Amino acid sequence: GHWNSATLQFRRLTRVSSTALLMDKKNINIADNCWIWHHSILDGSNGIEIEEGVQIGAWVGVFTHSSHTAVRLHGREYINIDRDSRVGYTRGAVKIGAYSFIGAGACVLPGVEIGKGSLIGAGAVVNKSVPEFSIVQGNPGRVVGSTLDLDKAYFDDPLIQGSYFDAEQIKSYLANKLK
Repeated sequence: GHWNSATLQFRRLTRVSSTALLMDKKNINIADNCWIWHHSILDGSNGIEIEEGVQIGAWVGVFTHSSHTAVRLHGREYINIDRDSRVGYTRGAVKIGAYSFIGAGACVLPGVEIGKGSLIGAGAVVNKSVPEFSIVQGNPGRVVGSTLDLDKAYFDDPLIQGSYFDAEQIKSYLANKLK
């Protein structure tokens, strides 16, 4: 299980590897039934929301700030300038939608929202938000498909009809099938 410092609740079905690094835990809201694997880093300085059922592979970076431009612009004075006044300092909360998967070595940058049911390929660099059910690959990450196209192959199975995480998708599929 995992103690959620943001909500002060215990998430019985969530697992976070002992080698994962969660920075600013009070700003990282991890729902239940999630998995965060080895050597991943979650920078909660500007807020991370991880919805139910998300799986994060090994060596993944989820970042909510970046100083790469600000350090160059301000030079030695960078450390003396208030964070909110630093020119070029990037910040933005990250949201990862329910039952999404982030492959090993992927990187999610500040301000990104990953829609529910998405699959982020290994090594992808996600620098902009992606819609629900997206398959994202590459650097920079690009939407190359839909997980619904993968999942529909299973929608006729009664077991899947009773357990799929988004019941509306099953309902819509079955209604369209009857037409």
